[in-house]
Amino acid sequence: MRGMQPLLKSSSLCLGYADCQKSATFAAMLTSMDSSLKNKFDSIIFDLDGTLWDSTGNVALAWQDAMAQVDYIDEVMTRERVRSITGMAYNVIFDTLFPHLDTEKRTELMGLCAKSELEILHNKGGELYPALDETLAYLASKYKLFIVSNCQNGYIEVFLKLSQMDHYFMGHQCYGTKGNPKAENIKDIVNDHELKAPVYVGDTMGDYTSATKASVPFIFANYGFGVVEEGQIATISTFGELIELL
Repeated sequence: MRGMQPLLKSSSLCLGYADCQKSATFAAMLTSMDSSLKNKFDSIIFDLDGTLWDSTGNVALAWQDAMAQVDYIDEVMTRERVRSITGMAYNVIFDTLFPHLDTEKRTELMGLCAKSELEILHNKGGELYPALDETLAYLASKYKLFIVSNCQNGYIEVFLKLSQMDHYFMGHQCYGTKGNPKAENIKDIVNDHELKAPVYVGDTMGDYTSATKASVPFIFANYGFGVVEEGQIATISTFGELIELL
């Protein structure tokens, strides 16, 4: 399986007829709606995987390397398998992927995968979504920006270091910090930074559920890994659409 190029940055221009159609449709939708989301929030909290970048190809490589270090797993880890569990808490990921392992072996494998993941991502990174830098620059000029992810400790730091976009964010929280679910981590960000009107941007039903439990409105990024049918206050098809939306 061919890994992704590290931190690929794409143009915000339409890449083809289908992309231009999507952009035109979104522009038409904005024209027909009022600007009800403009200036309604004081902060934006982002999910990471499937929202800001896609590291699933290199995570699959890392986990395959980790699995090769033990003699009780003979499976192939693919990008599709990684995408299927993206958004889950880190421990739940391994419960889901390896239900046949006992607790001791599953815990050992999780530790090996976590170590291999950070090592490989430090070198290879992930694929940044198009228009990420310019969109974050715009949003940071109007809102306080944060990241809350269900990842392990150190993962958000790898993203911030490799993307060189740490200056846009005022803080972050993850599952690996306290072992808390995403809803509680969202609440921590809201309370610790005294946010009055936050909004959460994510790409999975788990993101929506967590934001709802934290009483934070949700914007669905449908270019990511999941499906959210209803409940969101808005849906975006590219990251750059946040400039027009917010």
